[in-house]
This record gives sequence, C-alpha cells and structure tokens, in this order.
Amino acid sequence: MQTAKRMASNVYTSPALTFELIAKCSTTRARASILTLPHGPVQLPIFMPVATQASLKGITPEQLEDTGCRLCLNNTYHLGLKPGQEILDAVGGAHKLQGWNHNLLTDSGGFQMVSLLKLATITEEGVRFLSPHDGSPMLLTPEHSIDLQNTIGSDIMMQLDDVLVTTSPDKARMREAMERSVRWLDRCIAAHKNPDRQNLFCIIQGGLDLDMRRECCKEMLARDTPGIAIGGLSGGEAKADYCRVVETCTAMLPDLKPRYVMGIGYPEDLIVSVALGADMFDCVWPTRTARFGNAVTKNGVLNIRNSKYANDFGPIEPGCGCMCCREGEDGMGITRAFIHHNASKETVAAHLLTIHNVWYQLQLMRDIRQAVIEDRFPAFIRQFFAGLYEDKTQYPEWAVEALKRVNVDLTV
Repeated sequence: MQTAKRMASNVYTSPALTFELIAKCSTTRARASILTLPHGPVQLPIFMPVATQASLKGITPEQLEDTGCRLCLNNTYHLGLKPGQEILDAVGGAHKLQGWNHNLLTDSGGFQMVSLLKLATITEEGVRFLSPHDGSPMLLTPEHSIDLQNTIGSDIMMQLDDVLVTTSPDKARMREAMERSVRWLDRCIAAHKNPDRQNLFCIIQGGLDLDMRRECCKEMLARDTPGIAIGGLSGGEAKADYCRVVETCTAMLPDLKPRYVMGIGYPEDLIVSVALGADMFDCVWPTRTARFGNAVTKNGVLNIRNSKYANDFGPIEPGCGCMCCREGEDGMGITRAFIHHNASKETVAAHLLTIHNVWYQLQLMRDIRQAVIEDRFPAFIRQFFAGLYEDKTQYPEWAVEALKRVNVDLTV
C-alpha cells in the first residue's frame, strides 16, 4: 500500500499551539496533521461535537471521552448567561466545570446574531442581546467576548465576528459585516490576556461573494492568528455555493495552520470539505438527530422509530466500535429493537444514539485521516458515496462537481 510522503519543513509553532502537517493527498487538497493544544494532541481532520452549555446533551464527559473525542465545543454566549462569568471564574474555568481534561473550543457568540436575531441589535460597539432566559439586556463586545473566553479557559477561542446569513441579498450590509469582522479581530487581539495558553482564531467572512472572501482572507492572514476559520456558512445557501467559498478560501490559506469550517456536520459535507482542503468541523446535527430516534451509519440515516426495527435484534450498525454496538464478553449488546422500544418514551434511546452518532462522526474522520496518510483518499471517497447511494445517478450534483475540481470524478 502506498504511503503519502512525509512533509519537509512541516511544523508551525505558536505560544499555545503546534501544527504538524503529516501528509497531503496527491490528488485532492486533503491533509492529515497533528494539532497540539494545551490539553493535548488532536488528530486532524476532525469533527468536533458541540457541548453548547458545557455538556453534550445526553451523555457524560466520560462517555464522550470513550468515543475518542479530544476537542469539543462550548458556547461563550450561553455560558456567559448561565452559569455566568463569576461562577466560571470561581470554579477555575469550563474544563473544571464540566470535568473535561481535554481540549475545548469556544464560539465567540457571533452566531447568535443569526440564531437569535430577534433578540439582538448589532452596532460597531458590539451586539446587544436580550437574554432568552429572562429578557435582561447583555452587551457582547469583542472585548467582553474575549474576557469571557479567557475566564472559560478554552484552548481555542474564536474572535467575535459580524455574522450575516449567506443568502442575504444586501451586498452593502455583507461588506459592512466583513469589514467590521476585521476591525473586531483587532479589538479581540488587543483584549486577549492569555496568548501563552489560549489560541485566538480569526474568522473569514464575506458571504457568497468570492472576491469579498478573498479580500477578507488577505486582511485576516495579515493578523497572523494561530488558526483560521471560514465562517458564515451552513446558513441555507446552496451546497454548490458553499463548496465554492471553501475552495476559494483554502486556496489562499497557509499550509501550516489549521483550517476550521464552522457549523458543518453532514457526512457528505465533511468528506467533500476535507477534499477541498479543510481540517476542522463542528455541528449539533449528530446529537440533535439522535434525539429524534435517528442513527447515522455508513449506509445513511436510519429512523429507528420505524416499525420494521421492532423485531430487529442486530446492533445499531454492524461492525461499529462504539460502546452501544460492540458486544460484551457475554455476547450481549444493544439492539435496534431495544432502541425502537424506548425511542418515543425513554431518554435512554436518545442517550445511546448520541453515543453512536458521535462515535460514527469521529470514526469517519479517523478513517479519512488514515486514507490521506496512505494516499488512497480518492478511493475512500468513491467507497463512501457507493455506500450511501444505490447507483451513481443518485449522487448529489454539488458533490460530484466540487470533487471534479479536485480531480476526483465520481461518475466514472
């Protein structure tokens, strides 16, 4: 089996981060690397589960650790509201609050400009929210966002950015948001008190306008943050437009820094985005869909509430290594019939499916990484899509076209 050549001059180091590029795919833009953060090494590419309020809904930190997760997300906005900065400061940060001795990444709160827009007013000063808990006002400025994140103690902090849905037709507002995000990054850098133990990542904005994205890339790269995110996507835009933005941005980004595409989690999106040159992803989808009785598998999403699973005594996914699917020494394991029985009336079903879905996403990224290292990623892509669709005519056009541009033709 061919192994991708180890890169020369392949290490970037900053005070709180080391990025080592291990291998590049010889066909696509996919990369394999090791990102070393204050709470340990992380294998890239990676999917990061979202523990918005310092917990992954339905599972314990120990169970999350068992999936192999070494980097997950908390949300600055929500933790700033509850438990609040005073309690976070008293306990010694979010790692201690949630009993998690691995890495954390915090979103700055900028996405809430979109998700809670009815509760937010955006000005150059910052974002003024009305709390969804009690309606009390909260001003989130770049300085306050960084102060909160310094208290949280996350290994990766995101700048506060001005987020606008990509489908907005208001070009002037999109430019304002892009340029303001650059100015807010400068304020975040100036406010950052712990650069020796926390990493601040910039966020590239610009909607679906590729020239605006290029302009933002140049400005953000000039600030030389230890990592770079592509933001403002997964907001309802066409997948083909999404791919063009990712492709445009990664073409401009340095080889020796991590590249994070925010809010992405469907397996097809992960595969294509890695091929386009991205390294890091997050999304609530795998855990949210578990609460609706859905299992993510290599053959697609299974709705275990469906009556056909009532007498199905096989595992959620044969061959899966998660704690739900693997058999114990006594030959016993969790069956689809058990999940079906509990799916509509007991929280245990959502709990077990969450463990499985998170494992699936992390294992997918581990498999992608190994395929890149062994320089067989194009074959892996073909195998992946063949597992999801009965024939090639069903492959999504956006994926076929995006992969063609990185030299993988799924139609042949």
